[in-house]
Amino acid sequence: CMSYRTKLIFLLITFLCVCQLMAQNKITSSDWQNDLRFLQQRVHDDYKMLFYKISKKDFDKAVEKLYVKIPKMKDHEIKVAIAEIVALFGYGHTTLSLIAWNFNQNVNFHQLPLNMYWFKDGVYVQGGHKDYKKAIGARVIKIGKMSILDALEAIKPVVSAENDQFFKAFGLHYLTIPEILNAKGVIEDISNVNIT
Repeated sequence: CMSYRTKLIFLLITFLCVCQLMAQNKITSSDWQNDLRFLQQRVHDDYKMLFYKISKKDFDKAVEKLYVKIPKMKDHEIKVAIAEIVALFGYGHTTLSLIAWNFNQNVNFHQLPLNMYWFKDGVYVQGGHKDYKKAIGARVIKIGKMSILDALEAIKPVVSAENDQFFKAFGLHYLTIPEILNAKGVIEDISNVNIT
């Protein structure tokens, strides 16, 4: 049995830990730019074998384009854009995963409670939370104001995929992440995702 003093110390330590977690500093544009430069340098120094499907010149050009845009971007847009840079290599296992349930707590993205699958005749809701059971089995026609095919094209550059089949298998998860949909212009508001 814990004494009153032990309980008080335990509560104080818990409170301090929670405060520390909540008081994390915001990442500045300069920090993001430094991270992007670090990624660029590491690839050039340690992962030259990645320059098979994309040239060093094209990779550096994409990095420079993003570097300049970072100060005008929101954090979620920067994360999506960096994932796009990594996806340029065209390898499914060389990825910056943005999937919320992929044990990547630093992304802090949300995920809709739906699972979609791309069948021969279109994209369908294959599964979902019990609150959305009426949607299961429905064909997805639009996300936001975009047709499903346009939405898929919009998110495609973010998905590290080796071919179309790889994209069909893993890319559909990105259709359920509002931050990605917003960053790629599929939806206007992260807090409101309309699926038809």
